[in-house]
Amino acid sequence: MTNTPSRRTFLQAAAVTGASAALTLAPLHFADATPIPTKGTRTATISGHLEPGAADWVYLPIEVPSGVAEIAVSYRYSKPAVPSGTLGNSCDIGIFDQRGTRLNSRGFRGWSGGFRTEFTIAADAATPGYLPGPVRRGTWHVILGPYQVSPQGLDYSVTVTLTFGPDRAPAFAPRYPPQSIRGTGPGWYRGDNHLHTVYSDGRRTPDQVAAGARTAGLDFISTTDHNTSSSHPVWGPLSGDDLLIITGEEVTTRNGHVLALGLPPGQWVDWRYRAVDDDFDAVARMVRHAGGIVVPAHPYCPYVGCRWKFGYASADAIEVWNGPWTLDDELSVETWDAQMVSAAHGRGGWLPAMGNSDAHSEPQVIGLPQTVVYADRLSRDALLAGIAGGRSYLAESRSVVLAMTAASGRRSAGIGEYLGASAAAAVTVTVQISGVPNATVRLITDEGQILQTWLTSSGTGTITWTTTPQNSAYVRAEVRHPLPDGTPGSGTSIDTVPTLGPMAAMTNPVWLGRAT
Repeated sequence: MTNTPSRRTFLQAAAVTGASAALTLAPLHFADATPIPTKGTRTATISGHLEPGAADWVYLPIEVPSGVAEIAVSYRYSKPAVPSGTLGNSCDIGIFDQRGTRLNSRGFRGWSGGFRTEFTIAADAATPGYLPGPVRRGTWHVILGPYQVSPQGLDYSVTVTLTFGPDRAPAFAPRYPPQSIRGTGPGWYRGDNHLHTVYSDGRRTPDQVAAGARTAGLDFISTTDHNTSSSHPVWGPLSGDDLLIITGEEVTTRNGHVLALGLPPGQWVDWRYRAVDDDFDAVARMVRHAGGIVVPAHPYCPYVGCRWKFGYASADAIEVWNGPWTLDDELSVETWDAQMVSAAHGRGGWLPAMGNSDAHSEPQVIGLPQTVVYADRLSRDALLAGIAGGRSYLAESRSVVLAMTAASGRRSAGIGEYLGASAAAAVTVTVQISGVPNATVRLITDEGQILQTWLTSSGTGTITWTTTPQNSAYVRAEVRHPLPDGTPGSGTSIDTVPTLGPMAAMTNPVWLGRAT
């Protein structure tokens, strides 16, 4: 059976919450013909047109009868030529099962964004990005996400094929990774917490990502495929005593991307809201209640839907360095530093910085950059506590080592810690660096850059500086490569081109006074 009704024929309702509109079409009925087959296939197609300003989410209900072993969906949409500088058509796709489409619904069965044009779901297997399991009777919903619509509009066509028969055996058995490694103790652990695989829009398989992490000398990674938990069940065999794999998700909304790190294996986080919808704070609370942390990613990324618009009140850290160093990372660091200045003067708390590769495919380098975390042990809970507590620094590779301490009398404190010295007490700050030849080293406080110096070609050095808590609420360090012309650059110059080279490493702050 092939059925091709128009979108206008099936228009049923449009529901709007804040700026996030949802358009629901009338259902496709596969059970209209009798008798319902016990084997074979049935296919139906729906096509239609969306104008610019279309709803964020277009739902196509599918009335699935009993006896279905597999559901297969394919789609296509028009891509007309547009003038230079004008957004062309882009449309994502996913699916919910008979348990419904409400926010955070257990009915979520997968999402592939715009990376795939077709997918299948059955009891024993599913296309990467989707969750295997029985195809139960009831109303399923294909969801389209037309996040860019050209001036000519977007023509779409969705084809659904049901294959009848018994559930295929054996049923899929998840193999989740353990969330701790036995026999580990306090130390500095290196990790990349923003990685993608073929389970969303990456080109690497999970085993290739794990191999890349080991090659980079990482101790842990977090898996963060876009808007799906579907890769979680395959990571178990890829972990080991040398590599902890933490499950997570990159929650990809219309107003920015956020890493939900440390989710319980198999847990999914919804993305179907904008900043004006007031849903994000509740989602962030849900992530923390589950034991995870919330980290806005690449907040100044210029792509559509990537810039962070939700504010930072519900965040646990900020990804200020995303992949190879670029100008949007400079903006992220400046925003992060300004927030710390406000915190230093009693206007809110401070958020730790993170650095991650966001690697999707070759030649993107896993572990460039990486977050080096001091944790009680190599476990999900200990690492997340270290990240959220700011007990970390960021580095471009395992060859770069950075340490910073502050001391006053018998007191001492490391990265992310409070020294607790009195306002006028003399404090000596010590920074030790290795692995960055000819580096420019900067010390930065709530007053801005207060010291700039250089390393030799050995790439190794120790810098000391003395201050007081009343003059410097915090101190942080940056280690930069030289400028392309080989000069060290200057952190106190203004020019039309960058005045400092790319970041090689940076610390979270040491706070010199008492915790407020």
